[in-house]
Order: sequence, then C-alpha cells, then structure tokens
Amino acid sequence: MSTTSPSSRAGLGYGALLTIGMIVVIGSALGLQYIGGYIPCALCLEQRQPYYYGIPVAIIAVLTAVAGLPSWITRGLLIIAGLMMLVGGGIGVYHAGVEWHFWEGPTTCSTSAASVTQNAGDLLGQLNTIKGPSCTEAALRILGLSMAGWNVIASVILAAIAFAGAKKAG
Repeated sequence: MSTTSPSSRAGLGYGALLTIGMIVVIGSALGLQYIGGYIPCALCLEQRQPYYYGIPVAIIAVLTAVAGLPSWITRGLLIIAGLMMLVGGGIGVYHAGVEWHFWEGPTTCSTSAASVTQNAGDLLGQLNTIKGPSCTEAALRILGLSMAGWNVIASVILAAIAFAGAKKAG
C-alpha cells in the first residue's frame, strides 16, 4: 500500500518533469556555447537567469513531494518556478524583438564572454580583443526561430507544466 497521496505524486511527477525540462534547455544553451562555439550576447545570458534560479526551486519542489511535506509547499514552489519561466519567456520575447528590429535593444548589448580559445599562449591577448556579439543579430536560427524564440516556446511550455503541477498538487 502506498503512503503517498495522489496530490503528492502529482507534485513529484510535474516537479521532476519541470526540473528535467529546465536542465535540458539550459544544458542545450551551454552546449551550444562551449561545444558549438556560439558566444552568447548579453540578453542571451539574461535569459539563462530564470533557469539558474528555477532549477533549484524545482528540485526543492520534488524533494518536498518526496518527503511528504504539506502540498501547499510543493504547490508554492511550482508556482514560483512557473513564474520564473514566464519571466524567462518575457526576456526571450524582448530579445527576439530586438533581433527582428521591432524595438531597440539595450545600449550595452554585447558581452564579455569569450569563446573557447585554441591557443593557450595567446589567451591573455584574446581576452582583451574578443567582443561579444550584438543582441540584434541571431547567431543561429533553427526553423526560422532564433535561440531567443525557442527559449520563449520552451519557457511557456515549462511554465504550463509548473502551473499544471501546482494545480494537481493541490
């Protein structure tokens, strides 16, 4: 006989799905940066922040469901994670609009993130000369959408998972 309630199992399942989804999205972005060589712009880096903060929140939601803590705790954590994904989606909409020249981007729209150097002897020289890409140009488009556009889609899906989990965990 199971001692976990259906709402606890729902919080666990949705929380785990949310956590895995967030890890896949941020892992893909980091993979494109460090393996693919795509240098992120300043807005790209901003879009990652909700994931960096949201993953621990989603993990804690899973742990609260596993521990059998009151469902309102799991529900609250899932709502917080969902709100973080909506913020990330909003940043993605803003970034995609900048890329499509619908509106102006920030004046400091470049990054100091360096690409992986192939020449360790010239590392210090490269650090002083490499400038990050502009936020107005998409480094990569897949099926017509930039990575900012795909982040919007991923963020909305992940927010929907988080909110559905919060509803079921109640």
